[in-house]
Amino acid sequence: MGVRGVRGAITVEVDTREEIVSSTKWLLEEMVSKNEIAAEDIASIIITTTEDVSATFPAQAARLLEGDGWQYVPLMCAREIPVPGGLPMCVRVMMHVNTDKQAKDIQHVFLRDAVKLRPDLTNR
Repeated sequence: MGVRGVRGAITVEVDTREEIVSSTKWLLEEMVSKNEIAAEDIASIIITTTEDVSATFPAQAARLLEGDGWQYVPLMCAREIPVPGGLPMCVRVMMHVNTDKQAKDIQHVFLRDAVKLRPDLTNR
């Protein structure tokens, strides 16, 4: 069994704790659902935010997910590189998963305006 990265991103409407947590929770739910991932198979998750998303740590969303094992998933939040012209109000996720799936079989998830980041992956 190898480790694969599952990418995901979502934009938030406003910089509030409730919006950041609920949006990140939705994104994580979609990522695990589309890829049939169990929490025990997640090696780690790195979550980044753009500079305009700062009301809370989006990793708090993982603690709200149902199912055994989420309390053991290592999580880290970081700041996205502030590239001029980059997509604002964005939460990005890189989930490292123990899986036998091939890279081409991983379903990356981009929600709301984040579909602009990788249209080649969202139209599969």
